Amino acid sequence: MADRYPVTIVVLTIDMEVRNLHRDLIELHGRPNKTYSEDGVRQLLTTILSQNVADVQTARASKELFAAYPDYRAMETADHDELAEVISEVGLMNQKATRIQRSLAAIREETGGEYTLAFLGEMSTDTAQAWLTDIKGVGSKTANVVLNFHFEKPTFAVDTHIERLATRFGLIEQSTTAEQAHEVLNELIPDDIKYSLHVLLITHGKEYCSAQAPNCDNPVCDTYCACEHC
Repeated sequence: MADRYPVTIVVLTIDMEVRNLHRDLIELHGRPNKTYSEDGVRQLLTTILSQNVADVQTARASKELFAAYPDYRAMETADHDELAEVISEVGLMNQKATRIQRSLAAIREETGGEYTLAFLGEMSTDTAQAWLTDIKGVGSKTANVVLNFHFEKPTFAVDTHIERLATRFGLIEQSTTAEQAHEVLNELIPDDIKYSLHVLLITHGKEYCSAQAPNCDNPVCDTYCACEHC
């Protein structure tokens, strides 16, 4: 019985530290508005485009992609090289064209001919994650973005900004892999702040805690950051 108390205390302490970080990020950046996507398939394809590329390039490629084809069926059945050229604004355009068409085929097969991800909303979070990541080229980050930003499921997506800040703020170890980071942070971060903390960490990573030349002159970094720049 006595062994339970130290574990409970540690869990409560970590939860409080994460909530304090969340609170201080809100004080610095403001509370983010919840903006959920209306089309889960579009969210999935846009997130595939965003893999390892800047937001500006993602926005341009996404605009070109959805302007080039009248519907998802035309996108799925398009010539692969043509599709790759349409999204050439982003890196790995050939791989991403394959991932887009593979994802659309998986959705069509699952639904019996429709292009909708509504069925994921009826699944548990774990089952929905498993269905998405079973598509080759759709990893944990892509799946968690779709599930959180479209279905409001309690998932926490880890991109390069979040992985960098989580390391600097001591939420994960320096040696933690990207896949391990998803597991650790999804367990660590309370469900009710997963969406807002995701947005706030990305904002902070872009505005202050950048990879190469961070601006550590802010109260959040003063309190939480242990990087060599602070």
